[in-house]
Amino acid sequence: QVQLVESGGGLVQPGGSLRLSCTASGSALEDYAMGWFRQAPGKEREFVARISRSGGFTDYRDSAKGRFTITRDNAKNTVYLQMNSLKPEDTAVYYCAADPPPFGRYDDVGGYDYWGQGTQVTVSS
Repeated sequence: QVQLVESGGGLVQPGGSLRLSCTASGSALEDYAMGWFRQAPGKEREFVARISRSGGFTDYRDSAKGRFTITRDNAKNTVYLQMNSLKPEDTAVYYCAADPPPFGRYDDVGGYDYWGQGTQVTVSS
């Protein structure tokens, strides 16, 4: 079983950047496809980005394309989400999630078995 811990959230002005990290322990990260989700107050948790085990495949929600980049360093057991050109509507708690094989739908909350505790991202002037 893998444990996930997110970090890197904070308060940033519109147009700014943040890099979120998700570090795994208890199991090798390379065994899992990984995803980032977010949840704003009063809204459902939604898919942001995903990356395959090797890092060769990535996908993003439409609003994140061109602004966010998901990467992974399996040697460091860490997944990253680089977020640029942040907007107020990006404000949410961001969660990383791990999906062991057999893999589920990468854009669905139910496709992931393990979740971190989340890190708050606030975009405001």
